[in-house]
Amino acid sequence: MRDPMSAFTDAFTTFLFGKVETTRLPVRTSTGQAQAVYLPTAAPGLGDSGVIIGREVYSGKGYIYDPFQLYGQQLPAPHWLVLGESGNGKSALEKTYVLRQLRFRDRQVVVLDAQGEDGAGEWNLIAQELGITPIRLDPMAALDGGIKLNPLDPAITTTGQLALLRTIIEVAMGHGLDERSGFALKVAHAYVHATIVERQPVLMDIVEQLRHPEPESAAAMNVDIDDVRAWGLDVALVLDRLVDGDLRGMFDGPTTVGIDLDSPLIVFDLSHIDRNSIAMPILMAIVGVWLEHTWIRPDRKKRIFLVEEAWHIINSPFVAQLFQRLLKFGRRLGLSFVAVVHHLSDVVDGAAAKEAAAILKMASTRTIYAQKADEARSTGQVLGLPRWAVEIIPSLTPGIAVWDVNGNVQVVKHLVTEAERPLVFTDRAMTESSQASGAPDAAGSMADGLSDDVRAAEWEAEQRAILMEQQRLDASSESTVA
Repeated sequence: MRDPMSAFTDAFTTFLFGKVETTRLPVRTSTGQAQAVYLPTAAPGLGDSGVIIGREVYSGKGYIYDPFQLYGQQLPAPHWLVLGESGNGKSALEKTYVLRQLRFRDRQVVVLDAQGEDGAGEWNLIAQELGITPIRLDPMAALDGGIKLNPLDPAITTTGQLALLRTIIEVAMGHGLDERSGFALKVAHAYVHATIVERQPVLMDIVEQLRHPEPESAAAMNVDIDDVRAWGLDVALVLDRLVDGDLRGMFDGPTTVGIDLDSPLIVFDLSHIDRNSIAMPILMAIVGVWLEHTWIRPDRKKRIFLVEEAWHIINSPFVAQLFQRLLKFGRRLGLSFVAVVHHLSDVVDGAAAKEAAAILKMASTRTIYAQKADEARSTGQVLGLPRWAVEIIPSLTPGIAVWDVNGNVQVVKHLVTEAERPLVFTDRAMTESSQASGAPDAAGSMADGLSDDVRAAEWEAEQRAILMEQQRLDASSESTVA
């Protein structure tokens, strides 16, 4: 029973202002009509066909991405650029992406692993888990029976061999070959290719022919033999470095027998190569062309070529030109090129700005982790990101990135399962880790200012949530994931 004072107050209010409460009749409608009441907070996803990346931050929906499924419909090209400061989760994303892609029976992955600790690349642990031996390119090991890749391998066409030799020389010299030096290299290669048939030609054969050209090679162009020798001297000196210099052992003999190019995962361990030396872009050129002619085949397999420290490619005009051709050629045969770069300014302001712009244009998928404000603005300008995305990039926490898939821009949190965590979050295997110790979260870092017990509890809760989400999404897309 209402007290008299409340009844009097309600009656007086109704007398002055009229009845203020109304009774609304229920409305029956469809979800299609009612959705106009609840405005969308995120762009639509990319469908449910492919591999699971994580969940979209604003909507909470599972985020599934696969360049091969999207190619031709939502993607004009299957190539992918990953950007961001160290310690924000790029390495974890790459590794889990590869592991999840390998669940498909028609996938094959090559990784150029340029980082490492304790004498091994950071992909070594994953390779071991899959029963795969990395192809470790090491000048010291190569002198003692280690891996060799022959630029004159018969598996590479004669045109490809000559193009590769030119690129090696141009990278080492820092400028293009002039016509006379190019002619000397061409006649030396033609002579070696025509006369050495009982074994694999090697670089020393080219060097010797440049030092001692055949008279008929000069007579064919009506020039003096001494001129041909002089034209090829600088070329011979550059190639001699690969034969008897600081890079000897890796490229001066027949290709090592037994390299398994049919393995689902092929890891080239480059961690023993000085990343700041001229050796790295030379190595990138040789591996790129060697793979183009020996690995990419019209067999209906979908291939992924992931390159760590990709600025060694994009920042060298001569190497970038080779990879441009590889990317164009690879689209017809199912190749997705994944380039991992810390800063876009490393390449767009470098010596290969024109070539870098062409490669960036081919990358229809861009994933940007946290960057400083200035870097984020320049990245947004180059990639054409919307203003809201540029503004949030500096504030992104580890494991969260802006994904731009041909104009479909979303903010995505990368999720890692319990099974993947031991392979991804290790101090040796993940060199980008921003913490020296402690249990990592889904992005490989810890929250600051919390006790160890609180950190551990939050981390365990996060891992359980990730596993449940992964299982739910796996169940919903079971028909598309092998």
